[in-house]
Amino acid sequence: MVGARPAWAGRNFLLLTGATVIANLGSSGALIAGAFAVLAAGGSATDVGLVAAARTVALVLFLLLGGAVADRLPRHRVMVAANALSCVSQGLFALLVLTGEPRLWQMAVLAALGGTGQAFFAPASEGMVLASVSGDQAGRAFAVFRMGMNGANIGGTALGGALVAAVGPGWVLAVDSASFAVAGLLRAFLDVDKVAVRAPKGGVLHDLRDGWREVVSRPWLWTVVVQFSLVNAVVSAAEAVYGPLVAEQHLGGPEPWGLALAAFGAGTVGGALMMTRLTPRRLLLTGSLCVFPLALPSAALAVPLPATGLGVIMFGTGIAVEVFSVAWMTALHQEIPEEKFSRVSSYDWLGSLAMVPLATALAGPVQDLIGRQGALWGCSAVIVLLTAAVLCVPDVRRLTRRTGAEPAAEGAVSRAAGATEPHTAAAE
Repeated sequence: MVGARPAWAGRNFLLLTGATVIANLGSSGALIAGAFAVLAAGGSATDVGLVAAARTVALVLFLLLGGAVADRLPRHRVMVAANALSCVSQGLFALLVLTGEPRLWQMAVLAALGGTGQAFFAPASEGMVLASVSGDQAGRAFAVFRMGMNGANIGGTALGGALVAAVGPGWVLAVDSASFAVAGLLRAFLDVDKVAVRAPKGGVLHDLRDGWREVVSRPWLWTVVVQFSLVNAVVSAAEAVYGPLVAEQHLGGPEPWGLALAAFGAGTVGGALMMTRLTPRRLLLTGSLCVFPLALPSAALAVPLPATGLGVIMFGTGIAVEVFSVAWMTALHQEIPEEKFSRVSSYDWLGSLAMVPLATALAGPVQDLIGRQGALWGCSAVIVLLTAAVLCVPDVRRLTRRTGAEPAAEGAVSRAAGATEPHTAAAE
């Protein structure tokens, strides 16, 4: 690859990857800035949670509509419009913070607008990324894309924290707004001349029903979506609620917990790099086996392990998560008709996010009921049992990478059962 661009890294792929890196650098820092903006305005920890919840609720509410719209309209235009909405919402948030005393309801409304933009952006984005690569190199391309995305998340988090301390949260939010503007501009230059024009056959509700049929007709797809609706929920509860408490009481405070999260991020980059070299034949069998390690961080917090041991486990878990993610994207690329991909992606996103607010809200009461250690062991048990159940699904074990094949077309989707040689969240 030295001195030459690989054949699979076409113009659209490079534009999409570059735009994602730029947007995620800004967005990762903005997550920190938003929280500190609420606190600087006199808000409490509960207020921080309410503003974050406003974004998540809007994201969940509009995801399915976003998927249907992305399959009806040119996806690059949906992406640019969503970036514009996020640019405006973050710009207004920055203006409020820099020029006055923002009120809680104002910050919540702007966070909800950002979540709405993400709801329309995410399904369209995954559809465009998948349309920009094809054939045997799809898995490698996805790995490179995710490596850039994860690296930007790590760098953006570190840089954002430093900038919030140096210049305040308002300017970090302004930088995020500018990053959306640049990313949207790059995406406006995508070459769509070779992208087939989609002709919707009915209304939006028809499209949503059609997408639902695509999901439920594939046992490997809907079982993994159900699995991750609960896996993501318990992982979020462990990381957002129990992890900081364990760190405060047993590990020495927020710094060791921050280093553990950074180790996880580094592991995702390492996993993506590894997947540029590996091409597992049994895509979902390999990916599902790599879900088991997600039970380890909760177990490590339950013991609890020292900070060094926790960091090692988080790094290894990051690698495993990325192996699953690339295998999942490759399976979707291979099996889902391109013209229906955004609708299917929206159901995947909805499943991944819908239970997270409930799980984080219930984390405290569950801890009061059975104790923090019991709650953490319960998180690990849920992950192990669900993953074992998914591996009992024949299609999950048998879905096989097809060599030299293009993405599935209408009416030509392999169910993979018994096949011989012949997927939960997107970037900004």
